[in-house]
Amino acid sequence: MKTNHKTLIIKDLKEKSVLVSREFSAPRDKVWRAYTQSEYLEKWWGPQPWKAETKSISFTVGGYWLYAMVSPENEKHWGRMDYTTIRPMESFEIKDSFCDEEGNNNPTLPVSSGSIVFTPTKTGTLVEFKMYYATEKEIETIIEMGFEQGITACLEQLEKLFQENKI
Repeated sequence: MKTNHKTLIIKDLKEKSVLVSREFSAPRDKVWRAYTQSEYLEKWWGPQPWKAETKSISFTVGGYWLYAMVSPENEKHWGRMDYTTIRPMESFEIKDSFCDEEGNNNPTLPVSSGSIVFTPTKTGTLVEFKMYYATEKEIETIIEMGFEQGITACLEQLEKLFQENKI
């Protein structure tokens, strides 16, 4: 399957949300695995030349993924994705934050909560990733940090993995 879809990013400052939408040329079970299993997340979560490195993951309600974004010089920026609700093969809800290596929240950076929804389409799977922030300033902060370029590059990498049958 091949799609011509690109990553769509919609910022709603009034709602204090960011929606990232992308259709992938893969069936829902493969896309679900790519978003929920560390051996696949590490292949695409992080715009090259950066890469994701998992310290721990427990994809269960109450569990979390603790990972580092690692630069080519081995500089590490830590993130934590807490799983608050899981509807297998359909969606999951998360709290997403920046943290230290032990998973302790960094209070100076934005924290978001939201959902990732997986919908089968005629040509693959649509993923809608909608995150909510406490303030408009937090959205502006993540945008200034390169969120749009970073997530777009990551999702392009994921699509390439599907096209090359690596997931």
